[in-house]
Amino acid sequence: MTAISSVLLDTSVVIDMGSIDLGAYASAPGALSTVTIAELSYGLDVDDPVERLARSRRLERALTAFEILPFDVDAARLYGTLAAVVRRNGRNPRPRRMDLQIAATAAAHHLPLLTRNPADFADVVRVVEVIEI
Repeated sequence: MTAISSVLLDTSVVIDMGSIDLGAYASAPGALSTVTIAELSYGLDVDDPVERLARSRRLERALTAFEILPFDVDAARLYGTLAAVVRRNGRNPRPRRMDLQIAATAAAHHLPLLTRNPADFADVVRVVEVIEI
């Protein structure tokens, strides 16, 4: 079996990292999109200080444990394509913006995307490899 070079982790995978089995992808180097960092940062806005601390620690671990890939010009152009695909499939891309930006980052870097929420990416599987974990 060929070793998996690298994978992009969706925010859902990072959030559930301690309680999921990555299976064949456990030894693959993981990367995150800057969009995931944005989502994790926004997630710090909770009232419960204990939960805020746990989320802050998760964010800090993510920043140090994974390569962070930018949502750059290539990803932005791919995002336009992905949003158009979603719209042409009769769905509104606006509520899916963050997911589509993460998928575009994966596509721009030619990486498979690991997610806990494959339905969020159902429209774009022709452009990016989406793997349910």
